[in-house]
Amino acid sequence: MLNRFLPPERRYHRRQARIARWDRPIEGARARLAAWANMLFVDHGVFRLAYANRFRVTADLWRSSQPSPGQVAAFARAGGRTIVNLRGGREHGSWPLQREACERHGLALVDCVLRSREAPDRDTLLGLPTLFQDLRYPVLVHCKSGADRAGLFAALFLLVREGVAVGEARRQLSLRFGHFRFAKTGILDAFLDAYEREGESQGIAFLDWVARVYDPVALARTYRSGFWSSLVADRLIRRE
Repeated sequence: MLNRFLPPERRYHRRQARIARWDRPIEGARARLAAWANMLFVDHGVFRLAYANRFRVTADLWRSSQPSPGQVAAFARAGGRTIVNLRGGREHGSWPLQREACERHGLALVDCVLRSREAPDRDTLLGLPTLFQDLRYPVLVHCKSGADRAGLFAALFLLVREGVAVGEARRQLSLRFGHFRFAKTGILDAFLDAYEREGESQGIAFLDWVARVYDPVALARTYRSGFWSSLVADRLIRRE
């Protein structure tokens, strides 16, 4: 928590040190114990062991919080073939444990970085058809808590691959999954609202709207989050 009061340069160097520590294979019992301790108590994995926030979106797609090695193994036994990691930086013991578990159980591990508090990146959105085509299904997609980025990915999957209406896709971003619409993470809802208003209602296909109409800078400039919702999401339950 004290990290946020450090100068940006110090925060950057600390982050790079965490990545250097965890973005490498686990070697030895002490390193394995450290990875598990970091996953459980620093990355809040102890709560995810009790509740994985895992739901089936379609026959091909599951969504969840960051899976433990045991949950990775269970997905493989159930016929899963790919795990999509939305978290980006390898800053916690969860990352090498997950990578190792995927290798052990023959699962592909794919990165697709999404942000929970920023307007979705246009290039990332336009690259989704290729991503969805190349994945080996069934797929489990996860962020840290399974609430925000996993919900956005699921909504995008429904819009782009399944061709559903935005109203149905929007259900993937709801309090049912722990998503707070009026926190900073609500910019993801505002993104879908913008497509419904500027695209779907005008008969414009989603990817055409992204390419020709969508303005992420304007969306970020105009979105305003609620104070109390942001306090709960960012400070109390420590969303990533």
